[in-house]
Amino acid sequence: MTSPAAPQPVSSKIVLRGIYKVYGTRAAQAAALADLQQGAAKAEVQQRTGASVGLAGVDADIPDGLITVIMGLSGSGKSTLIRHLNRLIDPSAGEVRVDGKNILALSLSELRAWRRQAISMVFQNFGLLPHLDVQANVAFGLKVRGEAAQKARETARYWLARVGLDTYEKRYPDELSGGMRQRVGLARALAMDAEILLMDEAFSSLDPLIRYDMQDQLLALQRELHKTIVFVTHDIDEALRVADHVVVLRDGRVEQAGRLEAIRAHPVNDYVRRFMSHRPEGSTSR
Repeated sequence: MTSPAAPQPVSSKIVLRGIYKVYGTRAAQAAALADLQQGAAKAEVQQRTGASVGLAGVDADIPDGLITVIMGLSGSGKSTLIRHLNRLIDPSAGEVRVDGKNILALSLSELRAWRRQAISMVFQNFGLLPHLDVQANVAFGLKVRGEAAQKARETARYWLARVGLDTYEKRYPDELSGGMRQRVGLARALAMDAEILLMDEAFSSLDPLIRYDMQDQLLALQRELHKTIVFVTHDIDEALRVADHVVVLRDGRVEQAGRLEAIRAHPVNDYVRRFMSHRPEGSTSR
């Protein structure tokens, strides 16, 4: 009997090095950053300086073409970190590289152009425009990017069909259920055909059965599309169900990162072991 083949190495799409995010007065930020860079703990720094620490020195590599889940307890820095990947937040210190490009060096106009082409985001609260119908919501980003109206409508119709909403094109967001609105948000993100898809607690407001269905849909689409997906969730079962790769955060730092099954087999400490001890009901290997 032959042994299963080892996973092939995957290149890094996104590289994070020394990412710190500190809030407070300028003096408090400077003092806190200096302490953190010397290895001081988040709680100790916050107490001593009065600053609020979001990230305390994150180094991570996000692999190309896989679903990376950022997980950790509340306050660990998950949502803060994902917002650095499209520069909704700029770090207090550190470097964010995408395809080898330092996106922190982009001018505002360059950043806008890069966002329109390279990266999309699905929000927890759907982020739909209430005055536009479903098709127009999905086509909105394409039109902003400068695509012809007819082509944008055709692309919107295609992705609405892919997420099962082809008969709802002329409905408005307030006529849809929460699950349907999130499908519109997913279709809008996929219509942009960006290589990177950010999902910040995208399914957390949905009922359990709808949430499970959305996870199924995401996994089915990913088997075809092979996007680089960064997925933040506070739900451990959801994380372990959708993840290929995992980044476990604690107090603004990375406790462990790597392939899901490797971390399950070899957690570095009890904190990580607590997360990896869960197994989604009915889950199967992907």
